[in-house]
Parts: sequence; structure tokens; C-alpha cells
Amino acid sequence: MFNKDLQLHYSDSPEVDFSAAREMKPYLEEPKAMYVGAPGKRGYLNLGFELDTDGKSILRELDRRAPLIVQQELYFDEKLPGMPCVYILSSGGPNIDGDRYMQNITVGRGAMAWVSTGAATKLAGMKYNYSGMIQNIVLEQDAYLEFLPEPIIPHASTRFICDTRMCVDPTATVLYSEIYMGGRKYYNGGELFKFDILSVCSHGERPDGEQLFREKFIIRPDGGHIRDCGVMGKYDIFANVIVMTPPDKAEEIYKRTDAYIDRSRHLAAGVTHLPNGAGLLFKVLGMEPGPVKAAVREFASGVRMAIKGVPLPEEFPWR
Repeated sequence: MFNKDLQLHYSDSPEVDFSAAREMKPYLEEPKAMYVGAPGKRGYLNLGFELDTDGKSILRELDRRAPLIVQQELYFDEKLPGMPCVYILSSGGPNIDGDRYMQNITVGRGAMAWVSTGAATKLAGMKYNYSGMIQNIVLEQDAYLEFLPEPIIPHASTRFICDTRMCVDPTATVLYSEIYMGGRKYYNGGELFKFDILSVCSHGERPDGEQLFREKFIIRPDGGHIRDCGVMGKYDIFANVIVMTPPDKAEEIYKRTDAYIDRSRHLAAGVTHLPNGAGLLFKVLGMEPGPVKAAVREFASGVRMAIKGVPLPEEFPWR
């Protein structure tokens, strides 16, 4: 069973409040239609994976609130047939003004899981407030999680903030990916970098509370520096991948991973160590989502090979 000191339980979907974030203070006006966090705008998801009595990884706990949807786990990964695969879906269309979401994922001792989204997450234009999401990821001893969602697409005038906390046992491995597109590239003549703000924070810790790292980036395209060298330059898409894993595994993955600028595929990628022996940070820049996703999967396959001894299977052709 789960370690009750680590597991995240909520009797009801809790508040998701970012009003203390300084960068969001210009966007605290109450929407004129449905208020902040109204029913259907306050999504909540709690996933708990563990080993059953036969040693099989299963989705033991599932709690959700609209518009977030998760159905029964599937076992379609031919490389790891014992790994439950779960898609997070939404019944509410794009994230809109005043939406608040919380997603909790716990992987128990020795269990493994793969989590993704059914489609890209679209962030609609916002006039009054913002959309916010909190994610809590907890891995117990020897647990393994791959979290590989589809890209996030901000529309013009989008305001979005996300905070992801990863509490990971020193023996466990989590691969966490996020891909942000610059906007709807071909819509109405192009909406690249016309959103208001993206604020994204990820931080890692140990079960005893030891803080390992914190990375936060705030993107305001109206500041005029988005196309500078060292920011996005000529690229339109940004992928950020965090791997928390034991130091020996991190070193093995690091040695297998090349940094490169591939002008034929319009890609640039690099890898670095996280502080305090926490793991690795892998980043990709690109022009189109397909090659960026492929680069992330190639890296993820190397991570799985180091931890589980098998690569990722071929991606489904419709993904």
C-alpha cells in the first residue's frame, strides 16, 4: 500500500490560488461570466498507482472532478506490458478565463506508470483573469513514472501559470516532460508569441523535505526579447524535460545524450545536470511539434533503457 506520509489525499478538490504570484497580479479581475473556480472550471485529478498482490502495477486510486476525465488504465506498451498507461482528457474544451486545475499523481513502492494527455492542451484567449494549474507528483521507493503529455498551445491574450512539485525517493525515477508551442502558428495569419504571460515553475524534493532544485521561467512576449539569441531566437517551440533519478543512472543517461544543433531538422537540444544529484534537465527548441516530440521521445527512450532495460515503442501514427 501507499506510504500515507507521502500520499496526497483530498476529500474535495482544493483551492488553486496563485494570487500571491507577483507576475499574476495584473490579472486578478473576476470574469464577467462564470466566476473563478466555478463548477466545471475547477478540475481535480488524483491518480494512485501501486503493485497488486501479484506484483502487477495497477491504477489503485482514481478521483476526478469535471472537466478532467480519466478512464480505466490500459496495457498497450509492448516494451513494458506490465505498465499501466493512462490518458488525461478534458470535457471542457480549452482552458479559459478563471479555470483552476489540480493534478496529483502518486506511484507506490516498486510500481510503474505512464501518463499522457489525449490531445494538445489549448489555452484560450483571456480578458479578465488567468488559468492556473498545480501538479503534485510523488514517487515512493523504486517507483518509475513517465509523464509525457501532448504540447500546450497558448492562444492570443492567454494568461497561464503552472506549478509542479515532484517529491521523489532517491531510488525512484520520474521523467517529466512539457512542450510549449509559441501559439497557433497558422491561425488567422499566425498567433506566434501573442499570449500575455506564461509562468511555469518546477521543483524537486526528497520525502524528508530536502529541497533539491527549483526552475521557473516567466515569458512575457510584449517585453520584446522573445526572439533574442539565448531566448527563443528563430525557434517557435520549447520543450523542457526533467529526469529525477539516482546519480549513477543520471550519469549513464548523460553520457548517452548528445547536445546538438540540427539545421536540417530545425532542432537544437542540450542536457545538463540538476543540482544536488537530483538528475538531469533536457531542453529542445524547434519549429514544428512533430520533430520536437520525436526528440523528446528519443531522450525518454534512453532514460527508459537505462532504468528498465528496454526502449520506448514506436509512437502511434495518429499521435
